[in-house]
Amino acid sequence: MDLDFSLADDGRTVTGSERVVFTPDLPTAELVFRLVPNGPGSAEAGNRLTIDRVRGDDVTRGHYEPAGAGGPGGRYVLPLARRLAAGESTDVRLDFTLRVGEGTFDRSGTTDGVSWWASGAPLLAWEPGVGWARDPFVDLLGETATSPAADTTLSVEVPAEMTVLMTGDQDGPSAARDGRRTWTSSEPAARDVSVAVGDFTTAETTVDGVRVTAGVLPAGDDGDDGARVRAQALTDATAAAVSALAERFGAFPYRTLTVPQLPVLGGGIEYPSSILLLGPPGGVLVHEVAHMWFYGMVGNSQFRDPWLDESFASYAESVVTPVDPPEVATVVARAGDVGGSMGDFPVDGSYVSVVYGKGAAMLLAAREAAGPAAFDAAVRCYVDARAWSIATPADVATALAGLPAARDVLAAAGALDADDLPG
Repeated sequence: MDLDFSLADDGRTVTGSERVVFTPDLPTAELVFRLVPNGPGSAEAGNRLTIDRVRGDDVTRGHYEPAGAGGPGGRYVLPLARRLAAGESTDVRLDFTLRVGEGTFDRSGTTDGVSWWASGAPLLAWEPGVGWARDPFVDLLGETATSPAADTTLSVEVPAEMTVLMTGDQDGPSAARDGRRTWTSSEPAARDVSVAVGDFTTAETTVDGVRVTAGVLPAGDDGDDGARVRAQALTDATAAAVSALAERFGAFPYRTLTVPQLPVLGGGIEYPSSILLLGPPGGVLVHEVAHMWFYGMVGNSQFRDPWLDESFASYAESVVTPVDPPEVATVVARAGDVGGSMGDFPVDGSYVSVVYGKGAAMLLAAREAAGPAAFDAAVRCYVDARAWSIATPADVATALAGLPAARDVLAAAGALDADDLPG
């Protein structure tokens, strides 16, 4: 997948082009793209993604589907002139416009001279072995997308005075021309991408072969020296999280990790090899770094099985912040099935309490029940077996096949059911 973005001088309009070479593993006569900026909350903040033009030998006239989203709709469906057999490819280009709304705790926004957009292009909604993911958008503050990992290149043109931090292994910017510069990057296995543009002061370090880059915005009167100190502190904290999590889950999945710190508007939002940090680092930084394994490397249907990324990422926080066993037992006893879909939770509070809180405690209890060494080895096998795919709860059950005590904990918490367990 090739993505080209151009940010207007006003910081609010992104024009883009996306090229997708798609080879399905099942027959299909259409392409389905998810338009994340049109989802509830995001559209209300003024974000809007529209398709301007579609090109390709197999292309016919496309249309929007509502999917519970605002704007023109949450999905763009492109019927094909021929039915693709499994293994056949089609080459499609989409031109689009993204209107970036006011800065909130969201994937796209602009405020105080900084703009960011993530999932800011049409997102191919294919689940290998299943087909098109037509899951509805929901009002909860969480992800609902399913997307395959793809070899991805990015090109981002911005005003010359701005710095870009984004998904992928970045090159330096081009020379300024007509007051603008272009930044490029590549990532061989990206499910989605994020971009942040602003007056960033950056710092860089390398840990376990991974280049970590963090960027901070001007703050008060601390000047260049203060910004450099803050950038270095964020870089060091990120590198420490990478190292600690790699000891538990295996080698970091990407060559690079970029962390732009944006205005304090919420928490953090994960993307492959990049984190949009919209709040103080604290525990949220470890959580977001853990998502590089659980979501970035081991994908999942974020609508159907949100616990596969959020529970594991929350559990991973215990690598640096241990939790007392009595507290674990109390949280595991909460009501609610950890394995519920995004459509099963009526409000943000219950979703966070069950999927993040109870889900993390469930995994901690399972680790204790099975024995830490055995459980850690099983999780690493799960990560290796399902790397760069879309995992399911059944895959977790398979990884824990030799640890019935751990599987029993997950089943009791509602993360696994009879259909997930091997016969």
